[in-house]
Amino acid sequence: METYIVLVNFTEQGVKDIKNGPSRLEAARAAYKSIGGELKAFYLTLGRYDAIVIGDVPNAKAGAGLALAIGMQGNIRTESVRAFNEAEYAEITSALP
Repeated sequence: METYIVLVNFTEQGVKDIKNGPSRLEAARAAYKSIGGELKAFYLTLGRYDAIVIGDVPNAKAGAGLALAIGMQGNIRTESVRAFNEAEYAEITSALP
């Protein structure tokens, strides 16, 4: 599994329909599950981004497809960042010359 941190901004449409945001979040959780992934955490945030999602997906192609499918609904715009856990970090750095 690959972990991604997804930086989320609501679109105008998403803000106008924000009361349905929790049900959209549950739909996103189901979408992650449908591709063999997991939406691990959701945070509503203040500042540059409206929310942050942490999720695991089987691979980058599955993650890209998921992001496009969710984005097609028009409620959010996202920026995804690949995250490496401590064990992966140690493995990467141990392979350095």
